[in-house]
Amino acid sequence: MKKLKVIELFAGVGGFRLGLEKTGVYEVVWSNQWEPGTKIQHASKVYEARFGSKNHSNQDIAEVPISDIPDADVLVGGFPCQDYSVATTLQNSKGLIGKKGVLWWSIHRILSEKKKKPKYLFFENVDRLLKSPSSQRGRDFAIMLKSLEELGYAVEWRIINAADYGMPQRRRRVFFVGYHESSPIFTSLKNAEKTEWLHYTGTMARAFPVKKPAQITSSFVMEESLISISNTFNKNGKLSPFQNTGFFAKGQVITCKTFPNYDGKRVLLGDVLQNGDVTKEFFISQQNLPKWEYLKGAKKEVRTAKNGFTYEYSEGGMVFPDVLDNASRTIITGEGGKSPSRFKHVIHTSKGLRRLTPIELERLNMFPDNHTLLEGVSDTKRAFFMGNALVVGVVMKIGESLNYQHRQT
Repeated sequence: MKKLKVIELFAGVGGFRLGLEKTGVYEVVWSNQWEPGTKIQHASKVYEARFGSKNHSNQDIAEVPISDIPDADVLVGGFPCQDYSVATTLQNSKGLIGKKGVLWWSIHRILSEKKKKPKYLFFENVDRLLKSPSSQRGRDFAIMLKSLEELGYAVEWRIINAADYGMPQRRRRVFFVGYHESSPIFTSLKNAEKTEWLHYTGTMARAFPVKKPAQITSSFVMEESLISISNTFNKNGKLSPFQNTGFFAKGQVITCKTFPNYDGKRVLLGDVLQNGDVTKEFFISQQNLPKWEYLKGAKKEVRTAKNGFTYEYSEGGMVFPDVLDNASRTIITGEGGKSPSRFKHVIHTSKGLRRLTPIELERLNMFPDNHTLLEGVSDTKRAFFMGNALVVGVVMKIGESLNYQHRQT
């Protein structure tokens, strides 16, 4: 069977690649990873150590010539959540330009300039993308949907919490798949009964089943220009019009709230713990324990700002230590290091309280053990990588479903 060729952008340490290649039907033919403002490109070094340096680019994607990027069937990436607003400029013949340094517009540039566009797009982002910015709820996502429509794509999205489908981490992210008008799935989507597609037959629904429709599906038209959307979309609206599930095709948004439907095996935090010895630097000393307890605990106290203003600060308590009979909380980029923290994971073992090891963090994202182990890469940096990574199992399931739709149509 001929494999689908993939371009992987903002590759990090290769989560998309791991998930797609696990299916056996995708082949990454070109990848790019660049961390701005960083002298040593640690993530790129890890990527090359695991997958090889051939066809891998460690250069600012905004400066990579289109001629250096091969044609492919699928373009994937987990790009940063930024301000996606649009501006007009006389120097730009197309009349539109995104803010400099905003990586979404690097994707847009590639898709605009590619003569042979990828049939499919597969992106990941934080779930707040659907409701940002606060002054125009949903505007940023609307800009992305409209800009992709102008390039010939219909887009399907879904917010997925990996733990809802038995995976070991409670990590909510929005995943969206684009179908170019030249692809067979585009035609299938265009002809499908819309509610049926979102709940049963679509790419996301096949990968991650949902319960029978319980919410009213809403729809609205987005025929305005990108500039108009940027300036006026949902101005001062309190809620985003985009629900956790939906698609956008030919100017029309169809969106609804769906609920996960899963009764299979669940992997828990306790299932990913390392057997055998864990080195002493991961254990919390009696001396530091009060600091951890304070940060994790509920508090209501008067604080003073730098300008002398006093205010009452309050926050609820965190579960401490973390429970082992549930999926873990979301890994954040500050997970590593010995310093006490409200958000780092702490578990109770027979030898005392300790933080999670890099291997355990990798397992929570369903990466192979020691995927990020490399000379010169600290444990703190390895934890940072996992805070930025995605859950590989989610990518694999969507990849399988996308391939199924591609082969069926």
